[in-house]
Amino acid sequence: MESSTNSLDDVSAEGSGEFTDQASVMETRLQAQEDEITLLKSSLADALRRIHLHEQLLPVLTQQIIAVNPAAARIINQVCCHNSIHGGHQPCNSVRTKSDYLVLPKRQIKPLKKKAMSSANLLCQSPNLEIRARELMANSGSRRGTYSQEQSIKMFIRGRPITMYIPSNIQNYEELKMEPPSERLELDWIYGYRGRDCRANLYFLPTGEAVYFTSCVIVLYHINKRTQRHYRKHTDCIRCLTLHPDKVRIASGQTAGVDKDGKPVQQCVHIWDSTTLVTLQQIGLGTFHKGIGSVAFSTMDSGVFLCVIDDSNEHMLSVWDCTKGTKQAEVKTTNEAVFAVEFHPADSTNIITCGKSHVHFWTLSSGQFTKKQGIFGKYKKPKFIQCFVFSLTGEVLTGDSEGNILTWGKSAADIKTLGKGAKETFQIMRQTKAHEGSVFTLCILQDGAVLSGGSKDRKIIRWSADLAPERECEIPEEFGAARTIADMDGEEVLVGTTRNAILRGTFSEGFVAVVQGHVDEMWGLATHPSLNVFLSCGHDRQVCVWNTEEHKLDWSITLEDYGLCADFCPNGSVVSVGLSTGRWVVLDLLTREVIADFVDGNEQLSVMRYSPDGSCLAVGSHDNFIYIYNVTENGRHYTRFGRCNGHSSFITHLDWSKDGGYIMSNSGDYEILYWDIAAGCKLLRNRFESKDREWASYTCVLGFHVMGVWLEGSDGTDINALCRSHSESVVAVADDFCKVHLFKYPCPKPKAPSHKYEGHGSHVTNVRFTHSDSHLLSMGGKDSSIFQWRVIRPTSASSTAASSSEQLKNDSSN
Repeated sequence: MESSTNSLDDVSAEGSGEFTDQASVMETRLQAQEDEITLLKSSLADALRRIHLHEQLLPVLTQQIIAVNPAAARIINQVCCHNSIHGGHQPCNSVRTKSDYLVLPKRQIKPLKKKAMSSANLLCQSPNLEIRARELMANSGSRRGTYSQEQSIKMFIRGRPITMYIPSNIQNYEELKMEPPSERLELDWIYGYRGRDCRANLYFLPTGEAVYFTSCVIVLYHINKRTQRHYRKHTDCIRCLTLHPDKVRIASGQTAGVDKDGKPVQQCVHIWDSTTLVTLQQIGLGTFHKGIGSVAFSTMDSGVFLCVIDDSNEHMLSVWDCTKGTKQAEVKTTNEAVFAVEFHPADSTNIITCGKSHVHFWTLSSGQFTKKQGIFGKYKKPKFIQCFVFSLTGEVLTGDSEGNILTWGKSAADIKTLGKGAKETFQIMRQTKAHEGSVFTLCILQDGAVLSGGSKDRKIIRWSADLAPERECEIPEEFGAARTIADMDGEEVLVGTTRNAILRGTFSEGFVAVVQGHVDEMWGLATHPSLNVFLSCGHDRQVCVWNTEEHKLDWSITLEDYGLCADFCPNGSVVSVGLSTGRWVVLDLLTREVIADFVDGNEQLSVMRYSPDGSCLAVGSHDNFIYIYNVTENGRHYTRFGRCNGHSSFITHLDWSKDGGYIMSNSGDYEILYWDIAAGCKLLRNRFESKDREWASYTCVLGFHVMGVWLEGSDGTDINALCRSHSESVVAVADDFCKVHLFKYPCPKPKAPSHKYEGHGSHVTNVRFTHSDSHLLSMGGKDSSIFQWRVIRPTSASSTAASSSEQLKNDSSN
């Protein structure tokens, strides 16, 4: 445990993700290759199956056509003879029977297939015979599992055809018109904060709001009123934030991103008004390489200048005139990670940067930078300089990975060592041991006192102006360590932690969480059947239950394995959570205890789904099976009933029919299968019979009713999840490109229009409507954030148009 903590202390915000990203890319490529092999195998098996079915069906179809119209025999014989002569085969004198066909040599099967198809084409020249032929083909298909093109349509994913059977209530599929839904979404709340790998991203405004970011959104959260506002002009994950000396303007920068066509987005720093949320300036549009790492306003001249560190390999430092929007100077800093940049409060020509193994003191004169490195001298050189602040007397205080606070000052040059002409240097005047592990953050209070936050010891220590320790407290382990500290009124402070929480409190009264979130990738999301409550789970092994009305975390527990899926029992008293090891648990919502624990297979579980009446539970696994359980005692007792065996790849989604007797399921190789549960989990090979079945929920991403949500050229992994509203009027879609879509339900035609919503900084892994359809919840994977969207219905859309005009600008139709 100690070694892992030390490694966490030494990892920089910028460099920590480098090797992870490379490993992630390699894993993605390997998975893509494995998926391709699986698809090729499946496609080959599907082709062989179809050939076999056609070979069996064609002679039977020919005989039935002749039985209906004996005159057709002469035409078929003529066509057969004609094809045989021109095809180099002996002419035939009669139509072969089924027994004759089955004993033909293999080389003769293909010509005979051509003869039968040619006969059918001739018969279709007569409208009456065409209708009858279709009926015969349908009747024959009902016995043999194949159907005419008029009863089904096909969509293709990665070149694989997927057959969709048209329901009986649709008379003319071609004339269906797809329209966007009249409902819209409006961002209501964001659960989460990015403190795990970012610094200096929490400030307190005079309006009583805490400003911080997560995903692609900057949140302004009023601490006392418990309300949120959102700045949403960024297009990718936000990396840095700084407050102007006027306490109103804010500058923010994001990581490198791409547009919808995959082209790099031109980077810039947004300067915006925190009162109106209006963007005032875009500094340096198109001039920064990669993303923006750090930003800071000058102090002495009331914030005229802005300094920026980009995320290029050289970490370019540039200074900009905010009044003109022009660049004053630019210089390469270092190839190592840079964590922070600030103007000296008393001199805007002096800038300090720090990062991996360095502190640099920069002087700007006549558009040129000169650099002086901080000299560590007799003191041990730390691996990272994590942060720095300026004392009220102008001294530079740094916090490092050795747990020390270093006081820096100017020193006359050592001529004996450096030679004549040597200039003054910046050296360590004093070293103060502060924490075990790294010093992650420093904060200067109004009276000159210093606050420091440690990593390993999770302590916050108050120091006097001359760095004498005064008071200290320890952050509870569940919140992690202090990542950044923001002064509220000289006594009360806000603390952003490494486990993505924001705490509020004092040394005397302690600290309480005002913002909480997950810390790692999330996949599991479920909404309560009758309360404004939802559950989330992810790779951080946390299972969290949230209240959508009060916008807070009700409770959470930590499991031994990470959770991937969940579902509430229809009676609302328990919830089942599927884990990464094939294990699944049942939690009591009142006692918050695990009341049942089961294991199905040894691979991860991907979907949990109760039947509408709660009498059964279906568990979908990556071992290709769906496990069915009988549920009794109000969800407290479970007995294995059966297992659905037939998928050739891992289960991805499933839904129960409204009568609770059937299941529809999707798998990793894009299969759509149907199961008769009452008949012993029997696979329904005649999928045509399920075309009119009504489903209690619709979360399967493949199906006739949601075919239009797929864009042309999709590879099958572009949509991670979807959810139909309880009113069955709209369907929400979570895609792999950080977007949430809202479609009208059903949407069975390609290129169905939708409303599109941005804000997540990672692939959206799940979406769910609340029980009353008043809100939609969307879950970002790697951004560890949950968005709560308000559903705006047509009756209220006109009255809210004025107040949400800016939000509507973010909507666009596909």
